[in-house]
Amino acid sequence: MSDQHETPAQASVEDSLKQVMDLLARHRLVESLVHKQDMPRHELVELLVHKQNLAELRNKLDKLHPADVAYILEALPLDDRHLVWDLVKADRDGDILLEVSDAVRESLIATMNTRELVAAAASLDTDEIADLAMDLPKDVVQELMKSLDIAKRAQVESSLSYDEDSVGGLMDYDFVTIRADVTLEVALRYLRFLGELPPHTDKLFVVERNGRLIGTLPLKRMLVHDPEAHIAAVMTDDPVLFHPSDPAEDAAQAFERYDLVTAPVVDPNNRLVGRLTVDVVLDFIREQGEQDMLQLVGLREEEDLFTTVWKAAKNRWLWLAINLCTALIASRVVGAFEGSIEKLAALAALMPIVAGMGGNSGNQTSTLVVRGLALGLINKDNASRILTKELGIALLNGSVWGSVMGVVTYLLYGNAALGGVMAAAMLLNLIVAAMAGYLAPAMIDRLGRDPAFGSAVLTTFITDSMGFFIFLGLATVVLL
Repeated sequence: MSDQHETPAQASVEDSLKQVMDLLARHRLVESLVHKQDMPRHELVELLVHKQNLAELRNKLDKLHPADVAYILEALPLDDRHLVWDLVKADRDGDILLEVSDAVRESLIATMNTRELVAAAASLDTDEIADLAMDLPKDVVQELMKSLDIAKRAQVESSLSYDEDSVGGLMDYDFVTIRADVTLEVALRYLRFLGELPPHTDKLFVVERNGRLIGTLPLKRMLVHDPEAHIAAVMTDDPVLFHPSDPAEDAAQAFERYDLVTAPVVDPNNRLVGRLTVDVVLDFIREQGEQDMLQLVGLREEEDLFTTVWKAAKNRWLWLAINLCTALIASRVVGAFEGSIEKLAALAALMPIVAGMGGNSGNQTSTLVVRGLALGLINKDNASRILTKELGIALLNGSVWGSVMGVVTYLLYGNAALGGVMAAAMLLNLIVAAMAGYLAPAMIDRLGRDPAFGSAVLTTFITDSMGFFIFLGLATVVLL
């Protein structure tokens, strides 16, 4: 990425990464030189130099935000990562473990003992403990639960009972409630008494005595209305709210649609049980985007950039095997027309163009459909219209670019019939690509899987096989 496109924050964290890597390189160089020296009390000198070299690196890490430290850890090879991790202050371990990717978190947890893991997790909020607990060994989780007080333990157990992709798995329990029958002045005095509000608090939750939610009070309304006004007269009585079992994906769409910062989470009796905040929703959206990106090419989220060759290779075997099978099928389609290719060598040069154009067009359609399915924009009422639109686009593009390639083919080989076959094959394959690009993710979604999972592989297989079959089949019928 060029410098003019970097945000100040991105440039800053990348600069910090460069500084850390420079310090690590200098540390290795100095230690190597000292190790080679022959001097009195060599081991003591070597130990002092080691501590002095790492002191500057430790000071640098202490000044960085946990998210920046996590970024640096993900960008370092395993040996350097473990060295840097050992220099991080113990009271920051929990915050950093929450920020790193799943694969890196696994490698860091493997270097920590039970006492260190319990201490790191115990310093976190309830919802954060639940997030981290899913990656901890069972014996560590048991020790952790024993170290928590009764109330916090109950909240953690409640969070762990929900699916990680549900609202209940994302919500926290740190919120401020108020009664509807008090004045704004009383509410303001209450907030001053608290001294500090939970992060991302933009509203108070108005509840009855039994905890039933009846509305929300945006903080900005408290500032612009008469202090003697009652909260019941100022509050919003129809807030956007969620239930713990709601899909987190639906909540993320609601946050984007209504520009929410926080939202209440209620049980079936409308009693307030938690809240959802924008920072957690943004993390969920980012993680889902990364996961979809990896799944499109058959990778798993667990793969670390610096994982071992053996582990990375095994991670990729499934999709390589699938690709190999689809490639074999496509090769047999070509093999069925070996005689035609032998008689007209130009077919071998032209057929990858037909398949390639179909693959690109199909993946364009597939990407749009995956996005539409993920956002809930495609349903049974508009599905046929969307498919019709994509077929129309394919017909237009196929006519235009098929004609272009037909002319180019004629100019290259001086064969008008071959040019016509090329134009017709491209038109037909783009229509097939539109259907494949729509139906592949739709079929995967119907099976209850993420529509991004394998849709690109399936679409490419269909467009390649059908592209070869259509082009070579037309050439055999028309030219030979």
